[in-house]
Amino acid sequence: FRIRPDTKSLTSAGAAEKAGKGKNLLESETGLKELQSGVGEGTEGRASPLAAPVRPRSRWAFTTMVLLACLASVLVAATTVACLRHYAQRLAARKLGLGPEAGSFTHQEYQDLCRQHMASKGAFGRLEAAALSAVVGSVSSQFSDGAQPSPSSHSSTPSWCEEPAQANMDISTGHMILAYMEDHLRNKNRLMKEWEALCSYQAEPGAVSVAQSKANAKKNRCPDSGPYDHSRVKLRAEVNPSRSDYINASTIIEHDPRMPAYIATQGPVSHTISDFWQMVWENGCTVIVMMTALVEDGEKQCDRYWPDEGSSLYHIYEVNLVSEHIWCNDFLVRSFYLKNVQTQETRTLTQFHFLSWPAQGIPTSTRPLLDFRRKVNKCYRGRSCPIIVHCSDGTGRTGTYILIDMVLNRMAKAGVKEIDIAATLEHVRDQRPGMVRTKDQFEFALTAVAEEVNAILKALPQ
Repeated sequence: FRIRPDTKSLTSAGAAEKAGKGKNLLESETGLKELQSGVGEGTEGRASPLAAPVRPRSRWAFTTMVLLACLASVLVAATTVACLRHYAQRLAARKLGLGPEAGSFTHQEYQDLCRQHMASKGAFGRLEAAALSAVVGSVSSQFSDGAQPSPSSHSSTPSWCEEPAQANMDISTGHMILAYMEDHLRNKNRLMKEWEALCSYQAEPGAVSVAQSKANAKKNRCPDSGPYDHSRVKLRAEVNPSRSDYINASTIIEHDPRMPAYIATQGPVSHTISDFWQMVWENGCTVIVMMTALVEDGEKQCDRYWPDEGSSLYHIYEVNLVSEHIWCNDFLVRSFYLKNVQTQETRTLTQFHFLSWPAQGIPTSTRPLLDFRRKVNKCYRGRSCPIIVHCSDGTGRTGTYILIDMVLNRMAKAGVKEIDIAATLEHVRDQRPGMVRTKDQFEFALTAVAEEVNAILKALPQ
């Protein structure tokens, strides 16, 4: 022990002497065993410091606590920043009227349906898996119901590389078709005469009495764009909310009358949206090709027939927006989960929305449309249901897309040495009036076919 100075002038020797004499009392009071008592060297009269020095172990404990506090502060700050960024992104998405992120969609039925779908359909399953995991892209205001900018003002970083052309023809056939198409395009006089002949063509039969009836006229977006009686899509009237079988849509047959390749239809108006989804459901459609913005130059081209986010009920059809993703500057892809609330049956479908085709005009290049078509067909491949194609009135841009796709599909078959696009257009017009509205659209179709043949030739091994 060290003896501090006190008022009784007790020295170290005196304390040692008292400890020796009072050994028994000291042991009983302190619980310690006293072995001996005495005075150590250098301690006499030396006062102890006011505070004991900090031991090394205490110093390390203090340093550790400081470091842990700093680490906790960094973690809290990082978490706060991440939360603020996430909130800002969600707030921006809500202001743009987008759906929720695909990752937040937790509907167990949809998850199970996608797993079954991916197991049975390889290519489409991969697309659905990508759509399910995709985060909603930044969609410009041209997809809202407000005033729209031109397609060129839309920008986004592409996240889907260009689809390669399918090399499914021999070199000699490809060069023969390409020479035919290029000659067609160079001969402007021949092209004009061909277009004039197409304009004078009259389909037989050509009755459109059902579309023009008083009960159905209000269901047509444009009074001069309606389906022929013999090729119109018929809904089941008994489950239709207005007990009508009419919708402004036409089946387009390529070669098998029992299996339409396309359904050409107008962009739905507000009171025909439930009819549109009834048509999708009853025809088992899994792919929708949309060729128009909702509004162009202040004029409505199509009513939004899907929910901004989450789900909406259209009569007995519940439509869930699963994802909405911009794959490139020219088109986006939406994934839907469709449920019939009467039967509880569920399906998935994909909408491909092309953005770069103005209502009055043609795209500046064929390349984006051809890549768009390849993506659509990659998703659709192996299916036996019709592809739904629509623009505003279901004739101009719709007809041009169907014409291009049909010609290229025919060209892919073995043994085809020449393609008569005018005859193919007459075949399409036999099934819906007004398909391909302008000479520019017809010439654009010719150019697109020539460009695709050229791309296929480049992909062939030389």
